[in-house]
Amino acid sequence: MSLTSAYQHKLAEKLTILNDRGQGVLIRMYNIKKTCSDPKSKPPFLLEKSMESSLKYINKKFPNIDVRNSTQHLGPVHREKSEIIRFLTNYYQSFVDVMEFRDHVYELLNTIDACQCHFDINLNFDFTRSYLDLIVTYTSVILLLSRIEDRRVLIGVYNCAHEMLHGHSDPSFARLGQMVLEYDHPLKKLTEEFGPHTKAVSGALLSLHFLFVRRNQGAEQWRSAQLLSLISTPAAMINPANSDTMACEYLSVEVMERWIVIGFLLCHGCLNSNSQCQKLWKLCLQGSLYITLIREDVLQVHKVTEDLFSGLKGYGKRVADVKESKEHAIANSGQFHSQRRQFLRMAVKELETVLTDEPGLLGPKALFAFMALSFIRDEVTWLVRHTENVTKTKTPEDYADSSIAELLFLLEEIRALVRRHVKVIEQYHLQYLARFDALVLSDIIQAYTSVAKAPLHLHENPDLAKVMNLIVFHSQMLDSVENMLVETSDLSTFCFHLRTFEKMFAMTLEEPAMLRYAIAFPLICAHFVHCTHEMCPEEYPHLKNHGLHHCNSFLEELAKQTSNCVLEVCAEQRNLSEQLLPKHCATTISKAKNKKTMKQRQTPRKGEPERDKPGAESHRKNRSIVTNMDKLHLNLTELALTMNHVHSFCVFEHTIFPSEYLSSHLEARLNRAIVWLAGYNATTQEIARPSELLVGVKAYIGFIKSLAQFLGADVSRVIRNALLQQTQPLDSCGEQTITTLYTNWYLESLLRQASSGTIILSPAMQAFISLPRDGEQNFSAEEFSDISELRALAELLGPYGMKFLSENLMWHVTSQIVELKKLVVENMDVLVQIRSNFSKADLMASLLPQLMGADNVLKRMTIIGVILSFRAMAQEGLREVFSSHCPFLMGPIECLKEFVTPDTDIKVTLSVFELASAAGVGCDIDPALVAAIANLKTDTSSPEEEYKVACLLLIFLAVSLPLLAMDPASFYSIEKDGYSNNIHCLTKAIIQVSAALFTLYNKNIETHLKEFLVVASVSLLQLGQETDKLKTRNRESISLLMRLVVEESSFLTLDMLESCFPYVLLRNAYREVSRAFHLNRVSASTH
Repeated sequence: MSLTSAYQHKLAEKLTILNDRGQGVLIRMYNIKKTCSDPKSKPPFLLEKSMESSLKYINKKFPNIDVRNSTQHLGPVHREKSEIIRFLTNYYQSFVDVMEFRDHVYELLNTIDACQCHFDINLNFDFTRSYLDLIVTYTSVILLLSRIEDRRVLIGVYNCAHEMLHGHSDPSFARLGQMVLEYDHPLKKLTEEFGPHTKAVSGALLSLHFLFVRRNQGAEQWRSAQLLSLISTPAAMINPANSDTMACEYLSVEVMERWIVIGFLLCHGCLNSNSQCQKLWKLCLQGSLYITLIREDVLQVHKVTEDLFSGLKGYGKRVADVKESKEHAIANSGQFHSQRRQFLRMAVKELETVLTDEPGLLGPKALFAFMALSFIRDEVTWLVRHTENVTKTKTPEDYADSSIAELLFLLEEIRALVRRHVKVIEQYHLQYLARFDALVLSDIIQAYTSVAKAPLHLHENPDLAKVMNLIVFHSQMLDSVENMLVETSDLSTFCFHLRTFEKMFAMTLEEPAMLRYAIAFPLICAHFVHCTHEMCPEEYPHLKNHGLHHCNSFLEELAKQTSNCVLEVCAEQRNLSEQLLPKHCATTISKAKNKKTMKQRQTPRKGEPERDKPGAESHRKNRSIVTNMDKLHLNLTELALTMNHVHSFCVFEHTIFPSEYLSSHLEARLNRAIVWLAGYNATTQEIARPSELLVGVKAYIGFIKSLAQFLGADVSRVIRNALLQQTQPLDSCGEQTITTLYTNWYLESLLRQASSGTIILSPAMQAFISLPRDGEQNFSAEEFSDISELRALAELLGPYGMKFLSENLMWHVTSQIVELKKLVVENMDVLVQIRSNFSKADLMASLLPQLMGADNVLKRMTIIGVILSFRAMAQEGLREVFSSHCPFLMGPIECLKEFVTPDTDIKVTLSVFELASAAGVGCDIDPALVAAIANLKTDTSSPEEEYKVACLLLIFLAVSLPLLAMDPASFYSIEKDGYSNNIHCLTKAIIQVSAALFTLYNKNIETHLKEFLVVASVSLLQLGQETDKLKTRNRESISLLMRLVVEESSFLTLDMLESCFPYVLLRNAYREVSRAFHLNRVSASTH
């Protein structure tokens, strides 16, 4: 064939187009095979019971199906013909595409043979590669077609439905049916068809011999040749890396194996006639047990070859060669590739270090980078396909690599380096092309074309081929760097070997030394986008889901491990800080105090272990001793390196930020850790002291802050979010927070016992204290309610948490107010008479016995007082914390509160007081109590009636005060500055409840408190005339309540008290109480 005619055939263009088309057809066949093998995705009518007989009939008669005379067999098909056409059009057209592709392939192969094309991988690399790729792709398509079990049914059913709908068969059906029958035994048919092409195929394969032998060298040979080393010859470090066959240097060994195995399967005749072919073939069979057809579909090399050759005459020796090669591969290939992976870890790490330090070397040494990528990719894909398919082996360690993460990481690092410094590569090769390549090519072409009648055959002019290959590589470095990265380092095969991918990741997490490389797994999910094809758009969402799901799961697991490790170190730091708590110094102080006694004691008592002082853990006699903290720090360092390795990366148009995963997990774990530190036990009602919890939280936060620059996460935001969530009743996961736990504990444990009398409020100590009673409580109240504890509580709960605590306290207050109102309503008539006649002693003597539930009123009011007293103490703690944290805000708030006068509009007053209360500032009128009482639902009561009840409640309290004198616990303790039954809390309850009620009803607070003062004074003065000593037992102590009421209220003064209750009585009462207290103390000390 003439040269002009050969050019007109455009062989290179056709090879390129057909290879791309063939890849699309191959993926479509793969997609059909996967779809039909899964009952969930299979066309629905193939699973219908009614269609079963029709499908069997079509399969049996295929392709000669008589549609018109088989109505009894094809009735169900007729009923669903429209649905069948709709479902199966894509399937049928895909099979037609296979047939058309087959026609085009054989037409091109025949043309190539006619043109007597010469193939040599070392000379015309792209042409030879495209030719061999086309043969392999075509063979893979046919093999995959034969693996679709339902192919006859799919084609036959479609054609039947088509004929029923249109009255005639589909035009392609006859040829398509014949093709499907011919390829029932695909390799047998393919070998017959490829007989005429043996010369071209074997010639192309033989050109691989030298290259394949060189690329199959072991790790020792690589090491002795110092492969991939830039520093082995320092003088030549900046010299351009050149080769006679540039593209061959990074050509995939897996691709070459596929060419050789499939090529010699189709053209096996040359194996008996050509010893070189035989050597190349045997070498290839010794390398792999499986080769990839497409994705996870593989060809079991030795079995398929043996099955084919066993049926051929004169191939007994070849069958023996196959068996021998298989044994060799099983015995040696695993160890061979393991050693190569070990070498690559060291060599590529050195290469990456040098290129990172001197990125300018990427210009002259770009070839090294792509060689490294190709070598790693080959080793990884070999391991993946053998791990997936070799299930029974005596040496399972050959198909598992616990250090695979390092190789994957190095591959990603080289890719990132090339992308980061692509401008360096482009600029270097732009100058190379202009100043060297163009001149050399010009000289060579002039020399070769200056000869008389120069035909310029490429195989006769190897120098020209070398220069052309060099220029092609340099051109690719100029404008196709990204394509080169995909060609040499694409690991999208993991998308179809997900189980192996997950196992490798799990294995990496178990190896502490590999943790720093674990980020490679989510990064590789970005490769999955490269396995999509425009001819199969329907699989794009599935591949995208796989990529995003696995990237997400890997990062979730890494973030989980990192946050767990961080919190474990935090726990250790908290243990260390706990050793510095004041409570632990008691032993040391005791020892120092009794030093002389300790000296006299020769040996320490048994059961008294020597306690290490804080800091003892830092003293080491031997550095080789590894502590738990050392292990945790090492793990944390590795995990921090992997989580902070990249800021972001893309997976299927989604930008992934690893730091966000870590922040999310760290926040959730910190929330759980803070709750765990509280140590709340619902059964025993035990909980940690707020001050101790605060110390622990500060230890956690301090350590997490120190990690800010290492973790890459916004730890300030993590801490802020976690602490803010702890100020709410529930966190973002719906779990209880310390706000809920402490609110419940203070209400259910401390305040409930305070209501029952086992805990009292001591104003002198500014804390609730436990009374010494056996078996009634398991904690010391003062350890949870003194100034420092409530300050710590406010620091932990913050304004939001303290507001929640207040709301819960107010709920309990209002529930008591509801009961008090009921008691007032029950005694309404008597109380109205008492209010009018309280100064008439004779009438009062008859009215007071008529009151029902006076003790109950006092008890409930005392409970309210206890709750409000605790709230006031908590608010004081909040004020101190708020002043410390936000002094610039506290000043304006206090100033604003001072501007409020009795004449200010009540809505404005309550708004200002609410602001002040949120900062912990005390107010004359408690806005929270006002709001809580306002929310109480009244059924039929009018505002006037509610107001009347409020007035009578104060009267009820005032006339009931003398009853307290009968209680032995109503004795005023100078030491505690209160009473053992907490009745001193009555004063706060009376003042605050009155202020809230009369604010709500828009009445004058001072007027009603004066009325209470007058009635209470008269009642207590009348107690002086009582002759029954039991009723006046603690009269003096009760009298002091009048002074406490005035001190508690900003609306009352001592002058007002003097007008109705002489101060001399208070002075006498103080003297009597003091005398009785001291007498009791002397009596107790005497006993």
